[in-house]
Amino acid sequence: MAFLDFSQPMAGPEQAVGAAPVLPAPATTSFTAQEWQIVALARSDGLHSLRGPGRFDRLRRWIFGEETNLTLASDRLEALRRLAVEAWYKGYAVSLSGLAAFRAAGFSTAQLELLLATISAGRHARGRRSFA
Repeated sequence: MAFLDFSQPMAGPEQAVGAAPVLPAPATTSFTAQEWQIVALARSDGLHSLRGPGRFDRLRRWIFGEETNLTLASDRLEALRRLAVEAWYKGYAVSLSGLAAFRAAGFSTAQLELLLATISAGRHARGRRSFA
């Protein structure tokens, strides 16, 4: 059984004198400039970009030799793009698999809330016209 003598000053686990306490790294609540660019580009992507190539795409590739690959090379950025595309079209009603992939890519809950709130504000402003 462990015993701490609280009658002594500075009682507690031993720590080197003058050493700064080790604090966990704070969770980031924002995105990098590259990640914001991915979110902006996702606005022009359609929901079809979330699915694999269909019959027409495979036929066009077979006839013309075109290779259209809309996925990003980085898995982290691809998870962000996929969730952003869904959010641009569906608002807060994104799929659970998209949320799980977003979280598995290393993004935090604060970043998720920021992303959805920003896109929601952009969706709301998209339908308005400014005559100023």
